Amino acid sequence: MRAFSSDGSEALLSAMAACGADPESPAWRELARVTDTAARADPSVARLWPGCEARGQPVEAARWQQLAQALGELASRDPATRQALTEWLRNYPDPGPTLPGLASTPSGSGPTSPAAEPMAPAPPASAPTTSGPAPEPPAAVPTSPVPDPAPAPPAPAMTANLISGSSVLHGPSVQARDIHGGVHFHPSAATAPPPRHPVPRQLPPVTARFIGREADRQALDALRAERSAHAPQVLVVTGLAGVGKTSFAAHWLHEHADSFPDGQLYADLGAQNTATEDGPVSPAAVLEAFLIALGASSVPSGTAQRSALWRSTTSGLRLAVLLDSAFTAAQVRPLLLGTPTGLTVVTSRNNLTGLRLDGASVHRLEGLPAASAVELLAVGGGTRVAREPAAAREVVRLCGRLPLAVALASAQLALRPHRSVSALADSLSRGRGAVDTLRVDGEAVMRTALDMSYDVLPGGSRALYRRMGLLPADRHDLSLLAALAADVEEPGGGGAGEERPGEKGVDSAEAADIAVGALVESNLLEETGPGIYRFHDLVQPHARRLGEELEDPGRRERTLRRFVDWCLSTAASAEGILTPSHRLAGHDLPAGTTPATPFDGPEEALTWLDTHRNGLMGAVRLSARLGWHSSCWRLTDLMWPLFLRLRPSEMWIEAHRLGLEAARRSGSRQGEGRMLTSGAIGLRDAGRHREAADWYRQALETATADGDVRQQAQALSGLGHVALLAHRLDEARGHFEHALRLRESIGYRRGAALTRRRLGETALAAGDLATAAEQLRRAGTELDALGETYEATRVLALLGHVLDRAGDPDGDPGGGVRRLREALARFRAGEARSEHWEARCLEWLGQAAETRGDREESVRHYEAARALLRRLSPEDALRLDDRLRQR
Repeated sequence: MRAFSSDGSEALLSAMAACGADPESPAWRELARVTDTAARADPSVARLWPGCEARGQPVEAARWQQLAQALGELASRDPATRQALTEWLRNYPDPGPTLPGLASTPSGSGPTSPAAEPMAPAPPASAPTTSGPAPEPPAAVPTSPVPDPAPAPPAPAMTANLISGSSVLHGPSVQARDIHGGVHFHPSAATAPPPRHPVPRQLPPVTARFIGREADRQALDALRAERSAHAPQVLVVTGLAGVGKTSFAAHWLHEHADSFPDGQLYADLGAQNTATEDGPVSPAAVLEAFLIALGASSVPSGTAQRSALWRSTTSGLRLAVLLDSAFTAAQVRPLLLGTPTGLTVVTSRNNLTGLRLDGASVHRLEGLPAASAVELLAVGGGTRVAREPAAAREVVRLCGRLPLAVALASAQLALRPHRSVSALADSLSRGRGAVDTLRVDGEAVMRTALDMSYDVLPGGSRALYRRMGLLPADRHDLSLLAALAADVEEPGGGGAGEERPGEKGVDSAEAADIAVGALVESNLLEETGPGIYRFHDLVQPHARRLGEELEDPGRRERTLRRFVDWCLSTAASAEGILTPSHRLAGHDLPAGTTPATPFDGPEEALTWLDTHRNGLMGAVRLSARLGWHSSCWRLTDLMWPLFLRLRPSEMWIEAHRLGLEAARRSGSRQGEGRMLTSGAIGLRDAGRHREAADWYRQALETATADGDVRQQAQALSGLGHVALLAHRLDEARGHFEHALRLRESIGYRRGAALTRRRLGETALAAGDLATAAEQLRRAGTELDALGETYEATRVLALLGHVLDRAGDPDGDPGGGVRRLREALARFRAGEARSEHWEARCLEWLGQAAETRGDREESVRHYEAARALLRRLSPEDALRLDDRLRQR
């Protein structure tokens, strides 16, 4: 058939009439695609397509005529429309009109509309005549959905021969000057087109209960909406093993099935089979299966030829392809569609970074929201989950909120209907946790999945993964990982020929960066900030098990020693920036200690302490357990800025209990005194005043026996503070004045200024606002001169509160509030950042607004303070709850 021309609109109309009788037919669906192609050149064509309105009722003849005329006219100027119509008429030639309003016309006549002119009278005898029914054109043999590799010869043109009026003769015709007798046409019997290949619907079935993922659905919808009109679209869904990538992708594509009427193809690329000798599925095998599914009668042998045929076959098709468990970008590229009308969705445990270069969009799938995970647990746990909500939340936490792990836990509850959720939580919290405990038919499914991810890592990444698993930390800096990668020997269990983290010619930082990159790419490690990484909750125990099994005892000890040394050096760096006056003389770290993470200023140092607080506490516990006594108490002492600024009470107390025992075991009297006085502050802040006073008295006895005046003053100041909190003001004043004399006697200016601050607080508690303001001004002036920004800001806040209480006696209306606001700004950012003091400033500003009668502002400040204190000091938060209820 030659290319369609506008002269063939009548032939098109007749063919359309035949297909229009059945909206479910392949001809109808392909004609819809032709209309879509035409609509790209002229959007008005889309409005002429009957669409869903035709289901169950005939389409008016006038509608078909308008569409045929519009398509015919557009084909004359748009090559894409012309080609699409040519292909459609080749597959669905005109069999004669069949729809109401398009009934067959008398002999030789073409289809007419209700408004067509009557047929002209029969011509005179000398003119050519026809007899019998109007002949049909010989039926073209439909082509396969997959074009033959060799080009087909051009078919004869589909023409329309006008007889008279609107009558049309389709098919062969004879023209002669004089004909006598009847002229008869005897066309060959039309052959019925062979049955078309069924539209493939290969997506895996989805479960009736698909829980959660609404935010992920919306994210994928948004990525889909950003598709280019000219480029193929690829969406990559990545995430850890067991996070539910396949289920999510299949469910999302099922929801959008109407957008892909030409089919949905699925292939498991077999990334999970890489441990077998067969390895991942080859692109060539997948292409062969896809082409056959689309009706190809023959498939070329080479991957490149199959890929080219795949792109040709799918050109213009509205097709969805799900490539599951992809291993690499190179495995996926030959399978990509070449048309913007289709969509390829790829799932992988790897990030497939290479596909981003091909324009792919990547969506990382995380664990389920906690509420959704509990709902999934209840599928098997039933009412037990509702009866034990706390235990249920603990189970899903231990499962890392991964759908696979939660579903396995749910199945265990279903199999053991008398088992409590608390018992399951206890079981998962012991031993190796959910990774090894949750099994199907005796197999630890999560462990197997993580083993497969581990097995395909490069040797250097496997070694780093094992060593990181040994560490009692939930965050890992690149500087620490470089220290771990510097240990070049591979363990005996590591396997011959493994790439070593510290390979010759590659420095440890570069080796660590390469090894970390592979772990991040495989989703075993997540980057949470610049140069900071964390394991998923379920990956950590898996890495620890491998470290314990494959690293020899000597290597394990070296790895742990490097970790503790790195904690010591980095905490010392943070202390030097945030509280330089706290540095303990004579206890500098030895040369050659693992290099510290560098800091760019105090805010970065405090952020590091906050981010790594769990790892630091893990190092303290580890040192206590292994008998590294000096490291235990020294690290606790170096963590002082963390305790002072962020006030983690329970951690503060635990660390100092361990540190005190370690200092005594190591025979360090100086360390013992530091642990007693610093630890007592933590006990005091936690409201354990009696125990705090006992620690202070022990510190005072030790310092007096050793003749350590500075420590004596520290202990006396602590005893004074405990008395102040108990509102024993005379006792408090006596201790503070004694401490002030000792500190002034040794020229300890900073200590003297801090004691004056305590005397100002004591005067404030006694209602002596003038004395309080005087002591605080002197303290603030001295601390400013010493460059003690944090301590000076605390004094500024206290002075602002005192002046506001006194009604600004200096003749400076609003001076107290102004100082409070200045202090608040400093506590929120920079060198003086402190959430504890931020909350205190907010509460005092609330009191100031309440005094002025500004109820709205007071409530706003109280609520902001309460939000901070709920995490820092629940008891103080309850006090603010009472105050807000009274407003």
